[in-house]
Amino acid sequence: MSIRPVKKISQAAPTMEGAGVKLHRAFGFGDTDLTDPFLLLDDFRNDHPQDYLKGFPWHPHRGIETITYVLSGTVDHADSLGNQGSLGAGDVQWMTAGSGILHQEMPQGDPLGRMHGFQLWANLPSSLKMTAPRYQDIAAKEIPEVIDDDGTTVRVICGDFWGRTGPVDGIAAEPRYLDIFVPPGRRKTLAVETYRHAFAYVFEGSGTFRDASAPFGVLTEKGGPEDEILIREQTGNRSLVLFDTGDEITVQAGDDGIRFLLVSGKPIEEPVAWYGPIVMNTQAELRQAIADLNGGTFIR
Repeated sequence: MSIRPVKKISQAAPTMEGAGVKLHRAFGFGDTDLTDPFLLLDDFRNDHPQDYLKGFPWHPHRGIETITYVLSGTVDHADSLGNQGSLGAGDVQWMTAGSGILHQEMPQGDPLGRMHGFQLWANLPSSLKMTAPRYQDIAAKEIPEVIDDDGTTVRVICGDFWGRTGPVDGIAAEPRYLDIFVPPGRRKTLAVETYRHAFAYVFEGSGTFRDASAPFGVLTEKGGPEDEILIREQTGNRSLVLFDTGDEITVQAGDDGIRFLLVSGKPIEEPVAWYGPIVMNTQAELRQAIADLNGGTFIR
């Protein structure tokens, strides 16, 4: 067994999307080498309705999958194919945009005005970018939750973990998407597929992810063949941890425990051409997508 070295740690940055929704972006619209097949992760957490109620009005998607995971509040959604519904606390929607869809998402807070959720974008390989759109709407009660003897709790949204299989299936990148809580003071080692890119996103509590080359309680980033630069001893709220290769990670929870998303997937290793929520392989394909959008032929 080999512990995955910590490759990079960063903080989600405040940004604004949609019609004025204030959120934090862990990664996105940049170099995808470290996160492939994942393109973007947004943390839309807000206690002020005026900062999120205008939502994400009608916008196009092509060539990607969007994964929306709601922790509090609700997200009402509708699309150009006539689908509509509402995601509540604990629910997940895995939307394969494929050849193209127009979509809107309108967040609503809980009775106290709180809204919290995540949206993750996963790339599609060139062979599936023009596939038919598909939805998987998963209710909270359908997501298996596993509790270990030490109190560690794992919600298995996608993939196999500790003998349970998440309800989302048929995804090109064969991802694993876990919501993990490790109780205060506990140290936990968790298996991760060796040759898949993996990241952790901390959103409650704090803790330390062990680097293979450092003593516990210290995280390092490789700056060169013989260089090690101390980053920090604790990762906390809105911290993104990118891992190198290996088949397990080890986390030491802080005084309040630690809750994080642990996501991994098989790299696609294809060129990425961006135009907002339209992601193709070449600029020519992007130009065609924009022409389709402007010409009324975007929906196939």
